Amino acid sequence: MNDKKIPRVDLPPDVRLDTLAVREGLPNSPWGENSEALFLTSSFVHPDAATAAARFANEEEAFVYTRFTNPTVMMMERRLAAMEGTEACIATSSGMAAILLLVMGLLKAGDHVVCSQSVFGSTIKLLAGEFGKFGVETSFVSQTDVSEWRKAMKPNTKLLFAETPSNPLTEICDIRALADIAHNASALLAVDNCFCSPALQQPAKLGADLIIHSGTKYLDGQGRVIAGALCASEALVNDKFVPVMRSAGMSLSPFNAWVVLKGLETLSIRMQAQSARALQLAQWLEAHPAVERVYHPWLASHPQHELALRQQSAGGAVVSFVVRSQQAAGAALARRNAFAVVDATRICSITANLGDTKTTITHPASTSHGRLTEEQRLAAGITQGMLRVAVGLEDLEDLKADLARGLDPLA
Repeated sequence: MNDKKIPRVDLPPDVRLDTLAVREGLPNSPWGENSEALFLTSSFVHPDAATAAARFANEEEAFVYTRFTNPTVMMMERRLAAMEGTEACIATSSGMAAILLLVMGLLKAGDHVVCSQSVFGSTIKLLAGEFGKFGVETSFVSQTDVSEWRKAMKPNTKLLFAETPSNPLTEICDIRALADIAHNASALLAVDNCFCSPALQQPAKLGADLIIHSGTKYLDGQGRVIAGALCASEALVNDKFVPVMRSAGMSLSPFNAWVVLKGLETLSIRMQAQSARALQLAQWLEAHPAVERVYHPWLASHPQHELALRQQSAGGAVVSFVVRSQQAAGAALARRNAFAVVDATRICSITANLGDTKTTITHPASTSHGRLTEEQRLAAGITQGMLRVAVGLEDLEDLKADLARGLDPLA
């Protein structure tokens, strides 16, 4: 029994998300710093051999080795868990490392996963390719059709995996309905909350068991570091994920944890401001004659608009749209037109990353989802004419003008 615990910040039990985003973590050190300390150390010193033995055996909660315990990393974990409304969190070296840890901690050969076909391309490759080689089977289903998820369930289904909103179409899945399907089969539901972050959506309140983050995106918010995290119950984190972390070491560095920790302090105001700009840009794009279709959850034209209103507090900062081209001309012309819009920009950063204060633009079919087959891309709704814009904090009129440079000649 681990009776000795690392102390917690003394906060009132009813403080709200924005306060947790600034205050949750660890108590100040004896030096009384107001900004959280950065602990750049690989190991920690113990007072005697018996204490060292107890700590390595997990009989006493303490910092042992930065591969799996570090004060700065713990501060980030505690803060993110509090914001997501979960008991615990474990930080990882990247968002994909978080998914790797999820599967390694929960599944074995012969287990089955039901996953949205609209998730991030690397997630599809990891589940279908890498873990398929080790005997974990994955069935890919429609992001939005609950009946497909239900029909795909098998006696050996252990995990349902969803990403909502999805990348890049911003499709919304019904978290509560998927949680019911999972729990009725004694399975778990994992939700990738990257696009919304806890500032706009808390999947645990809707029944999700695990929340996945690429901290590289909105949690950092300025495109500085790579980071990931899994939020879940203490039992799942301590019993399933920490042992794998100790052995496999997909660890988040203290410096990257500190950057994300500080990014969380401004997460809410950034997400609100970027979401507002994104909605206005989406409305402008809908009216542009060179745009065939726009995807953003807060648009009334979005297929899951009403569901998004129930699950999210804002639409998020990602807008995807299809550049108009003559349908008979095919994918090659659609791709050329999309590339022309990208190449005409002078403000947007041409990069597949998102979540930055700088607006980014990318062609998903050739970048983030480029490793998928054309069949897999089309199943996810990703065409050659589609572009994804992750709206930052620039002036909205400047962003409109930047996209108009490429769109207007195609009108």
